[in-house]
Amino acid sequence: MDSFPPSAPHAETAPAARGAGRYAPSPSGRLHIGNLRTGVLAWLCAHSTGRAFRWRIEDLDRVQAGAAEQQLADFASLGVTPDGPLVIQSERTELYAAVIEALNTAGLVHECYCSRKDIQSAPSAPHTPPGAYPGTCRNLTGSVREAERTRLAGNGRQPALRLDAQAAAGLLEVPVSPSGPEVVVADVLLGDVRGFIDDFVLRRGDGVHSYHLAVVVDDLAMGIDQVVRADDLASSTPRQVFFARLLDLVCPQLVGTESGHAGIEWVHVPLVLGPGGQRLAKRDGAVTLGDLASTGFDFFAWLGSSLGFGPWADLEQARDEFDLDAMTGEPAVFDPADWAQPAAD
Repeated sequence: MDSFPPSAPHAETAPAARGAGRYAPSPSGRLHIGNLRTGVLAWLCAHSTGRAFRWRIEDLDRVQAGAAEQQLADFASLGVTPDGPLVIQSERTELYAAVIEALNTAGLVHECYCSRKDIQSAPSAPHTPPGAYPGTCRNLTGSVREAERTRLAGNGRQPALRLDAQAAAGLLEVPVSPSGPEVVVADVLLGDVRGFIDDFVLRRGDGVHSYHLAVVVDDLAMGIDQVVRADDLASSTPRQVFFARLLDLVCPQLVGTESGHAGIEWVHVPLVLGPGGQRLAKRDGAVTLGDLASTGFDFFAWLGSSLGFGPWADLEQARDEFDLDAMTGEPAVFDPADWAQPAAD
């Protein structure tokens, strides 16, 4: 199994050259306090290590009109603004298509005709996570593929496109077990994050490019070398690191890594939980800045306390006192009732 990069203390895993951190929300609605906490942490981590802070709008799937603008406005009200232009995924589909074409030319793409039900009901190798693709369509004959294309076309569908992870592992010299290539990634807070790499989707059957394709292409092209995000995304990190190494090898001219790719410092922070101990959601009540505007809620006081530093007065104090190595790794709990204060007259 390979480690990308090897496990090491925080100071040793950071890339030598400072690039940028980023925040990349989907514009599917207004952000709640937990989302804002993660985004401000991404800003603090980037600026405290001499990096720029970039903003990407991940709008390939669900989009709510006006949500992207509201998300930017919420952060601006906290003093957090991006360094450099916005990157909008829906404007980058030609790049994603070019990357798939380069991978296909290298023999690393195959069509998939399976439904989600087919994948869930198929037998899988031991130790693979639920829902992992079992390789059903990887080695089909040409005649079978043609018959499957015809079947899907009769239902108004087209095949999905998947990465051939085993062929990719051969190029990267990553050992392949019965469960697939295994990758270990060093995370600043979580330590080693392990994962098996399946033949993940590059382009869905509806023609939409996948999250795992777009996020890796964009991180490379934007010069991102630090990612701070919620720890519910940690399990996807080995896949993304594996894919980034592959793109750096196969098509560096498309993703801007001709001079080499230093890798990413990964920081997966705990989720914010609701009063019942579950993941915070809008059903918990007043959880957005708009909801809390009339209550006297102090975001920075709550943020500093939730990270173990004590209340902060504003972004300036947060920037001055923030220390990633001193931050608590425990989940934060947000109960609107605890923080709702009568607004001053």
